Formats: sequence, C-alpha cells, structure tokens
Amino acid sequence: MCAEEKIELISQLQIHPMYVFRWEEQEQAYLLLYPEGIVKLNNSAGHILKYCDGVRCVSEVIHELEREFDQQGLDKDVVKFMEVAHAKGWIRFKT
Repeated sequence: MCAEEKIELISQLQIHPMYVFRWEEQEQAYLLLYPEGIVKLNNSAGHILKYCDGVRCVSEVIHELEREFDQQGLDKDVVKFMEVAHAKGWIRFKT
C-alpha cells in the first residue's frame, strides 16, 4: 500500500470490480467470487465488506458495525481488516 493510499477514517472503499460479493444461502456465508476462484469469508469479514460500497467512509462503516452488533471500539480491528483486504486486492479506494 502506498503512503497516499493509507486507509483513513474518511476513506471511501469499494469492492474491486473484479470480484462479485454476495451472500450464499447454501454456504451460510459471504463470498467473493472472481474468475480464478472463490473466497469464503468469515462472518466478521463479510459484515465489514458488505458496507464497503464506495458511499460510506470508514468511520461510517465502523458506526454501522458497532450499531449492528451493539459493540463499541471496533475501529482498530475494522481498519486492520480493511488494510489486509486492500493488500489482497479485494477492496480499493473509491474512484
């Protein structure tokens, strides 16, 4: 990740268009589909990525998750996951 691509609370992130993100009822999991395969996401990862819509900023994603799960202090964990997801190419900065 370049210095200018550091994930900040004001950053807006979206699923990279190479991936299709969806809930798979049969698997009871969120998936990332791409031409070479599939990534089955754990529950936390799926819930974070569902809010990476290019509209919400990172702080709004965190707020949504804290409200959804009635938990506070998720900011560091959410940003850390987003850094990993960005490094893997799953998400990108809104263009």
